Amino acid sequence: MANQPRIKSLAIRRFRGIELLDWRPNAGINVLLGGGDSGKSTVLHAIALLFNPTNAVQVLETDYFNRSTGEGFSIEAVVDIPPEVGIADFSSLWPWEWDGNAAVLPDPEAEKVPGHPVFRFRVRGTEDLELVWEVVQPNAEIAALSTGLRRRIGVVRLANDDRNDRDLRLVTGSALDRLLSKGNLKSRLNKQIAEADLSAALLADETGALEALGATFQKAGLPHNLELGLTSSQGLSIGALIGLLADKAGVKLPLASWGAGTRRMSALEVAGVTEAASRLTVIDEIERGLEPYRLRQLLAKLVKDGGQCFVTTHSPVAIKAATKAALWFIDAKGAIGALPTAAIAQQQIRDPETFLAKLPVIAEGVTEVGFLRFLLRDAFIAAPEDHGIRVCDGGGNESMLGLLMALRDAGLMLGAFCDNEGKSTGRWKSVGEALGPRCFQWHAGCLEANVIAHVEDASLLALARDSEGASGERLRTLADRLNLQAKDEDSILAACGAPEERFSKLRSIIIASATGDKEGAPDEDTAKDWAKHSRRWFKSDEGGYELGRKMVELGVWPKLEPELLPFVNALRVALGQPALARGRLKL
Repeated sequence: MANQPRIKSLAIRRFRGIELLDWRPNAGINVLLGGGDSGKSTVLHAIALLFNPTNAVQVLETDYFNRSTGEGFSIEAVVDIPPEVGIADFSSLWPWEWDGNAAVLPDPEAEKVPGHPVFRFRVRGTEDLELVWEVVQPNAEIAALSTGLRRRIGVVRLANDDRNDRDLRLVTGSALDRLLSKGNLKSRLNKQIAEADLSAALLADETGALEALGATFQKAGLPHNLELGLTSSQGLSIGALIGLLADKAGVKLPLASWGAGTRRMSALEVAGVTEAASRLTVIDEIERGLEPYRLRQLLAKLVKDGGQCFVTTHSPVAIKAATKAALWFIDAKGAIGALPTAAIAQQQIRDPETFLAKLPVIAEGVTEVGFLRFLLRDAFIAAPEDHGIRVCDGGGNESMLGLLMALRDAGLMLGAFCDNEGKSTGRWKSVGEALGPRCFQWHAGCLEANVIAHVEDASLLALARDSEGASGERLRTLADRLNLQAKDEDSILAACGAPEERFSKLRSIIIASATGDKEGAPDEDTAKDWAKHSRRWFKSDEGGYELGRKMVELGVWPKLEPELLPFVNALRVALGQPALARGRLKL
């Protein structure tokens, strides 16, 4: 990992929409996720402000929490500073030690291998709308956090607007400035530009007008002998007007005029070849202007560079590609929680939109996904996905449980729909208590078993007819379990025994076939075949949807409504819609 400055902890107080945030980010790439206005971009703005390379920053009332300027705001970071930054040049600054959680006073008696020194940097917004940059010393004294040190640490900031070409121009503290300004380059450029003769561009009458103006100035006792030249405006230096040009179809064009994606990639390349060991990178909406393949390239580059990076995104492609990044979720209250890699890795690849939905509903498997698509299709004013609901495949009971616990701990609002296998009851109970009625778990068994259990005897074989009306493959699975050559309905019914037990056995065989139950298989090869039976029934997204439709067609819904309606209503209430009364959900 590159030897660069790294933020060990970040504390934000009353800045913009964040009242209180304490965070210990990862040393590598940190991807911030969360809903709109949760504070993701604010965290990036806070980091950029703390290390802003100049003091010429304007603050507004809107930069203060609830516009309360009287209390001010503060952004403080504990930063690990490697020797390459040249912190030794700032002899008035004294380091702290990092104990794994916080900056603590150094212990001169401790026998341990010294690490990098850490420093507490802070920027405060005062009640007078002024900014003060400070270093909090171990002896409680406050020193100035100079622009020189902030520039050495350096922040490459790629914002989500069209002003992200700063690092491609000679703006003070920009990546291009740090790369080229080793010998008063801007002073030499300013001199060269000031000596440019612009008079040749004037027409005769324009020259006359300028001379007349000079004469008027002279009579008024003002400076005269006027001519035109390039000058800096307030807040904008001539150096800031100088930027990189690149060839495009034989014409030299400013890189700042190229596409957003090209500007972003170029800025990072400029930063990457600077001699300084320092660089923190903040990228708001990393997907902006980038095709999926270039987005993957950019993330791979950030990993390779090895620096600390802070990223926000609304892109499933970015989330899927960020397998070597730390994912964090910021909730509506500004609290930040980790999404542990081990628990979410499979879901990150399988369905990255899980982490972007307003209300992800984790279903145990593909059958449950299809069933919920049917169940929820008319449960809301518009389509569920238009309300921000994302029904996600959780990848099985145990995998789903770990995912739910991780998402719950990170602060996501979510729902769950799962079987009851009688395992991990304590962990399932804790998830159920946290999610309330948004967590649906059958009292016992699985989805197929609970639906089929309520089908009338006379309609059981109707389950074997698929969405196109064919029944041959499903009847074949029943015949195989009954050791029959024939697969017609009469033969299957006859093989199920006497009339008084016939439908009970038929029901159990249908459930076993639909779930791929291997119990009772005479040998290992047969067990493998029986396990595949579920694929011919409802073990697919389309199969789950079909099972939902059969639940209605075969009159099962009224029997399951008391169990399922509270779950549907919990999702409605979470999205601000009133609960439905019994009989009001039309399937």
